[in-house]
Amino acid sequence: MKTLVHYALLLALAMNNLGAAGCDTAKTRQLLPADTSTKNIIVGADRPDQYVPLLQGKRVALLSNHSGLVADGRHVLDLMLEKGINVTTIFSPEHGFRGNADAGQHVASGVDEKTGIPIASLYDGKSPRPGEETMRRFDVIVVDIQDVGLRFYTYYVTMLRLMEAAAQHHKEFVVLDRPNPNGMTVDGPILDMKLKSGVGALPIPTVHGMTLGELARMIVGEGWLLDGKQLDVKVITCLNYTHNDRYTLPVPPSPNLPNMTAIYLYPSLCYFEGTPVSLGRGTDWPFQVYGHPEMTEQPFSFTPMSRPGAKNPPQLGKLCHGKDLTSLDHEKIIANGINLEYVIDAYNNLDLGEKFFTPFFDKLMGRSDIRQMIMEGKAAAQIKATWSDDVARFKEQRRRYLLYPE
Repeated sequence: MKTLVHYALLLALAMNNLGAAGCDTAKTRQLLPADTSTKNIIVGADRPDQYVPLLQGKRVALLSNHSGLVADGRHVLDLMLEKGINVTTIFSPEHGFRGNADAGQHVASGVDEKTGIPIASLYDGKSPRPGEETMRRFDVIVVDIQDVGLRFYTYYVTMLRLMEAAAQHHKEFVVLDRPNPNGMTVDGPILDMKLKSGVGALPIPTVHGMTLGELARMIVGEGWLLDGKQLDVKVITCLNYTHNDRYTLPVPPSPNLPNMTAIYLYPSLCYFEGTPVSLGRGTDWPFQVYGHPEMTEQPFSFTPMSRPGAKNPPQLGKLCHGKDLTSLDHEKIIANGINLEYVIDAYNNLDLGEKFFTPFFDKLMGRSDIRQMIMEGKAAAQIKATWSDDVARFKEQRRRYLLYPE
C-alpha cells in the first residue's frame, strides 16, 4: 500500500520533471492503492512507438500539466525530448503547467525553467485560444493530460479551443489518451446551450463517461467545432482499459481533487460552488465534506483556511458545521452517480430560499429549472428522473465514438 510519504514523493517527482526547482502544491492526502486493472493499463503517453513516428521532423506543441506522467515517473515532455521530438511550445490549462494554481485563477505565460521551451497559457484571462504568433511556432498539437470526465471540469474545454485553433490554422492534432476515472458513469442533464460557459461548452451530460480521445472524436463527428470545421484527430489509445475499470490516478489532476474519494464525489458536490456552502476547499478534505457556519445540529465541523491551491476559499476562517463524507464506500458513491441529497440537505438546513443559489449553480447544473425543483421540495430521485432520457439518448449518440468496451 502506498504511504502518504510515497505519494508525496510521486507528486514531487512529477513537479520536478516539469523543470521547477521547487513548487508550492496543495496539501494532499493519500490516494488509494492501485487495483489490478490500474496496474495493467498502459496510457497513450507510454506508447511512444505509436506516436513518435507521427511527430518526427515536425514542430510540436504539447498541451499538458503535472499529470502527464509515464510509467517510470517521468513527464511526457522529457520522453518526447529524449526521443528527438522538436517540442517548440507548451500549452498550459487551468491550474497551470505545474497544476498548483487555484481554481479559476488566471495563469500567466512563461518559459519552462528546465528546457527553455515557451509556455503559452490558455487560462490567462485574455483568450482561450492561442494567438497567430503562437500558432506559427508548430505543425502539430499533442494533448496529454489527465481528465476526470465531468462537463464542468475545464481541461476538455481547453482541448476543444485548441481543436478549433488547429482546424482554423490547418494543424495536425494528436491525443495521447488516458483513462477516465469516472468512465463507468453517464449521468446528469445534457447542457442547455443557453447556459454555455467556461464550465460547460458542449451539449453533453454532466458525467459523460468518455476519455478525452473519445470526446475529441465526438466533437469532430458531431460538428461541434467552431463554424462546423473539420479536423483529423489521431488518438493513441490506452491498452487494457475498459470503461468499467476502476482507474486510480497516480497524482491529483488538480489541487482540490487530492484522492479518489474526492474524484468520485466531485459530480455531486461541485454544485455547492453555486451556493454559500463550503465543500471543503482550504481544508484537508476538499470535495469530501460540506458545511456552513449557520448549518445547525451537524455532527462535523471544519474551518477553511488559505493554502496553496485554495488561497481564498468560501467561508475563509469561519467555523463551518456540516457533513463528513470521507469514509463513504467508493462503490456506493459510484452506484449513486450524481446525488443531489447533499445539496438538498444543505438547502433545507439553511432555509435561505432563492438566496441559496447563485447564477453559477445553473451553469454547473446545465439547466435552469433544477433549483426550482429543489425549492418545491422534490426528492433527489425525482429530480434525477428528469434527465434519464438525456442519459439514454447520449449513450446511443456517443456509441460510434467509443474506443474502449463499456
